[in-house]
Amino acid sequence: MIKHNNIIELLKGVKVEFLPLWEVTTWDKKFNAVDNYKQKNIIKYNYLLANKLKMLVSNNGNVKLLTTNTTDLWTTEDLAGERVSEGEIVAIPWGGNVNVQYYKGKFLTADNRIATSNNQDLLNNKYLYYFLLKNVELLNSFYRGSGIKHPNMAQILDLLIPIPPIQLQTEIVRILDTFTELTAELTAELTARKKQYNYYRDKLLTFKEDEVEWKALGDISEKIYSGGTPKTDIAKYWENGTIPWMSSGEVNLTTVYKTEKFISETGLRNSSAKFVPKNSVVIALAGQGKTRGKVARTRIDLTTNQSLASLTFDENKVNSDYIFHFLNTQYENLRQISSGNGARGGLNLQMISSYKVPIPSLKEQDRIVKILDKFEALTNSLTEGLPREIELRQKQYEYYRNLLLNFPKVEDK
Repeated sequence: MIKHNNIIELLKGVKVEFLPLWEVTTWDKKFNAVDNYKQKNIIKYNYLLANKLKMLVSNNGNVKLLTTNTTDLWTTEDLAGERVSEGEIVAIPWGGNVNVQYYKGKFLTADNRIATSNNQDLLNNKYLYYFLLKNVELLNSFYRGSGIKHPNMAQILDLLIPIPPIQLQTEIVRILDTFTELTAELTAELTARKKQYNYYRDKLLTFKEDEVEWKALGDISEKIYSGGTPKTDIAKYWENGTIPWMSSGEVNLTTVYKTEKFISETGLRNSSAKFVPKNSVVIALAGQGKTRGKVARTRIDLTTNQSLASLTFDENKVNSDYIFHFLNTQYENLRQISSGNGARGGLNLQMISSYKVPIPSLKEQDRIVKILDKFEALTNSLTEGLPREIELRQKQYEYYRNLLLNFPKVEDK
């Protein structure tokens, strides 16, 4: 594993020259407000509209379709025809949000601004890519416009890039590539595990009508009730609050161990908020975006807002985690039955109460939960499993990227 001390030793005493991008890169077109001496040469590429580009997608292609977003789309040389370009390049979009991409090989491009090194013995293209990635926020400040934002290329070309010896650039690229590849491997593993999880979840939670008894949630729940929100303009309802209060957006956490907000005892007494015991199931009755119909389970005692329905169960009769897992497969159905069926539609307690679920034996419920919880932890948990591992690797990569590319300027010494 790469160590901090090794990086410090690698960078120790290195001589670095800071040069403007226009001096060490060649771009794809002449830019307004950029002096001619800063763009002595250009390399033209064939551009296609985004919708035209995606019409060329082929599963067996070897020509990259370089959209303005990060995608994994390809086409064939036959489909690309004379429009194909080839090279080692770094691209940023001409309009929209900043997205830095690196590619080496044959490609077709949408409306990107494309750069390549003037001299590979002076500037490594992949090093240029990592430098721009490190400075995404700065690049973003150069994108302006009231509608679709476009980059001020004069400012971008005047950016100063640190140029250490080419051997060190190559080593920096190798180190950062190692982190990138590890994250990519973990992400691919997560995708595979999610597919596996979905397969087993659907298999375990699909029942024939005569295999189990289907019962309404209202018949198997001890309680079904919605919450409430203490008045936000009364400070004593919220200040120094110790009672967890769950908003509708937090249903997307899937398993709730903590909440962002807390209410006071006074706030609880003076609102329609109610205590929800841990190991309950919570369903979003309404909410922004695609929240409506989402399901979560609680691992703490809490209260909720009025857009959430809470379901409690007698664990000697029904495993609440089993209900959680099954209702997670019913997202589309729950949205379809909600009133209005549109963006403003909503579920209500009566709909939830009458919704039927399959109820196998408690022993079978426990078995299903045990299997699915393992997959849940591996694929969705932010405290363990692959998501946590990916997050840690990404932070590690960003730390070392900043360390490796943070060369002091002469005036900073």
